[in-house]
Amino acid sequence: MKKSYICLFAALLLGWMLLPLPDVFAQDASETVTAPAAPQGELLAGLPSVSPVVKKASPAVVNIFTVKVIRPGVPNRSRRGAPRGFRGPEDLFEEFFGFPTTPRREYKERALGSGFIFDPEGFIITNNHVVEGADDIKVKLDDGREISAEIIGRDPKTDLALIKLTSPGPYPFLSLGNSDLLNIGDWLVAIGNPFGLEHTVTAGILSARGRSIGVGPYDDFLQTDASINPGNSGGPLLNLYGQVVGINTIIIAGGNGIGFAIPSNVALKIVDQLKRSGRVDRGWIGVMIQELTPDMAKGFGVTDSNGALVGNVQDGSPANQGGVRHGDIIVEFDGKPVVAFSDLTSIVADTAIGKEVDVVVIRAGKRVTLRLTVGRLEDDSTGSFVGPGGGSSLDLGLTLRELTPDMRSQLNLNANSGLLVEGVVADSPAGDVGIQPQDIILEIDRKPVSTISEYNAVLRQHNKEIPLIVWIRRNNQTIYFTLPIERR
Repeated sequence: MKKSYICLFAALLLGWMLLPLPDVFAQDASETVTAPAAPQGELLAGLPSVSPVVKKASPAVVNIFTVKVIRPGVPNRSRRGAPRGFRGPEDLFEEFFGFPTTPRREYKERALGSGFIFDPEGFIITNNHVVEGADDIKVKLDDGREISAEIIGRDPKTDLALIKLTSPGPYPFLSLGNSDLLNIGDWLVAIGNPFGLEHTVTAGILSARGRSIGVGPYDDFLQTDASINPGNSGGPLLNLYGQVVGINTIIIAGGNGIGFAIPSNVALKIVDQLKRSGRVDRGWIGVMIQELTPDMAKGFGVTDSNGALVGNVQDGSPANQGGVRHGDIIVEFDGKPVVAFSDLTSIVADTAIGKEVDVVVIRAGKRVTLRLTVGRLEDDSTGSFVGPGGGSSLDLGLTLRELTPDMRSQLNLNANSGLLVEGVVADSPAGDVGIQPQDIILEIDRKPVSTISEYNAVLRQHNKEIPLIVWIRRNNQTIYFTLPIERR
């Protein structure tokens, strides 16, 4: 009996579940359903597919594998020194500078990188730090072939190298575009061999141009957020026409989406010389230059900070023979304006060796035109030095010592100048701007000082509204510092 009730209850429950439910969510027939309104205005941009660029470029992009034999007793130096925080992607495997170590036994160091063929004969552009010191170079093409390559020429100053496949061509190749035509925000495509993942494609935009990041004397990088990783070095950065507009080179350690590439217009000038002669010739005039900060500009009595401040002139150099002096502010070279101090380095380097040029300087507040003949930059020639600036007080925090005539003679100093810095107080104005023990103070406020009394006299006469200019010698370089001061 109980079982019958249970069966009846189950049947009623099932029937109730099968009854149609009222459509409580049904829309009133009188209501009209309308689509969302279309966005107003003109479509400004669409995201393009980069697939056609990849298909065109990939056959000419190569993976580079190098072997370097490290021998006992020979220091294993980093392929490329770089400022703290910046490095070639491959150097992530070497912490910061990769200080030299001397191995006890012979071993082989293997590295990887990228490159691209830019000539049907098999010439390949890559980074210097990818192939520097390599005893064996193998190149893997997109079609799977592995071919040996030889170094034609290297330029460590721009981190560019030219290598050539040993097997005869023709080979697929890429053209170099005009990097000067790029605009911030233009789409870019990077192809390379990150972490050995062959022909990896990443895309992004041009984030900035003309970046100087302290890697070398000729910094002029394109910045992109297209992902660049270890193994991408030397690979192409392409525009949407499939032209190479940059050579991927450097990333910031710990940075995300920040990579740097050498502009194609810079690379073209370097590669042409490497292809012709295996080396790069650059103009040279023999000056040490530094940035003219706003504080320095006030101290030198000029209204703006345009130009390159000459910190030192090398004896016998073209600049020395042409009458350039320390303290001059170079504002024009061979008819080209010098706005940022780094402009001068590139302008001089690109000037023909042996050419006579006019150089316009600001000296004691007046424009002076000089004439000199550009020389050749040798491998051991000095480039430019960037001096720090800043400071804040009259007690500079220095312990000074007067130099004897014998000491001045040994240091090759003028008899009327030179005070040795024996100590620098921590967190003092002098310490804050970078003055160090063993520096030699040559001038204060552009007045030579050789005694403590002369030094103090200049400080007493200094106008506190104007930054104090200090000219020091450090090793074989001379550098200007600025210290805004307050009287106590």
